[in-house]
Amino acid sequence: MRTLLIAAVLMASSAFAMRMAAEQGMPTLTDAEKAAGWKLMFDGKSLAGWRGYKEEKAPGGWRAFNGDLVRLGGGGDLMTVEQYGDFDMRFEWKITEYGNSGVIYHIATTEPYPWHTGPEYQILDNAHHPDGQNAITSAGSNYAVNEPVKDMSKPVGQWNEGRIIAKGNHVEHWLNGVKVVEYEVGSADWQKRVQASKFGKIPPYGTVKRGYIALQEHESVVSYRNLKIKPL
Repeated sequence: MRTLLIAAVLMASSAFAMRMAAEQGMPTLTDAEKAAGWKLMFDGKSLAGWRGYKEEKAPGGWRAFNGDLVRLGGGGDLMTVEQYGDFDMRFEWKITEYGNSGVIYHIATTEPYPWHTGPEYQILDNAHHPDGQNAITSAGSNYAVNEPVKDMSKPVGQWNEGRIIAKGNHVEHWLNGVKVVEYEVGSADWQKRVQASKFGKIPPYGTVKRGYIALQEHESVVSYRNLKIKPL
């Protein structure tokens, strides 16, 4: 009986802790998500698990604030300590007026910049930033290579739900519940698009199968939250 009572108390305490964390805006995972293999990429209170590109420490311009991961100043992109191959990544993002950022994935540290190897899920204020005038560089695009099927971004100041699925050569970008981009690395269409872009002169672009993930620092205040990932 005592064992059952202790178990009940522990379960209640765990549920209370999760509820309090959610109410305070801190990232959490449900038991089902944990069982499915999801992991938090950001604990909501520190930059643990993150570093700079070709740096051991996180750039000074990024801050953890009440469950949000915010770019407030310069210092460079914020990159994961871990590397990922096939994965399903989900996150929320909120941009400021004229803002620009991105989630760059499958990064190697062999080149001058993360985007020399990794494709970019574009984060953008479509309504005001010049890149929003061209679908191929708008929010949710595979920047400068694959345009979204439609503009699913929300107005400045509202949270958007992003998702990236990468499995083998197949990649998908999702924005607010809609699959907006889908491409196959190495396909004839992909090669044609890459060659027509600025990446055509950067041979390593898109060739990394397992690499880091980075949040781009691009002179804008941008916020991320509820970043989680599941290896596939």
